[in-house]
Amino acid sequence: MLREQLQKLFPDHKEEILPGEPTSNIWLQDNPLLCKYEKRKGKPITLIEGYTGADADFKILAKELKVRLGVGGAVKDEKIIIQGDYRDKIMDFLKEKGFKVKRVGG
Repeated sequence: MLREQLQKLFPDHKEEILPGEPTSNIWLQDNPLLCKYEKRKGKPITLIEGYTGADADFKILAKELKVRLGVGGAVKDEKIIIQGDYRDKIMDFLKEKGFKVKRVGG
């Protein structure tokens, strides 16, 4: 949204890709990703599962989520595990990316 506004203000500007900036051409799927909330050892986590694309794309998506939220997490058993309850923010981010997202549980 901000990029679109800046593009309107500066139509001649060419966008540069900075080193280390996430650039993604992640494969989008037809089936929705499942966003779940669980507690493990008393600590809240958010799980994203159901991705059917390449493992490398899934890892890129996990990294983008962790950087955007500023939290820790991991990719394990074809699931993204994010520390904390960030279902709403994660679902908004994935919808911006073009994914269909389904909230599972509470």
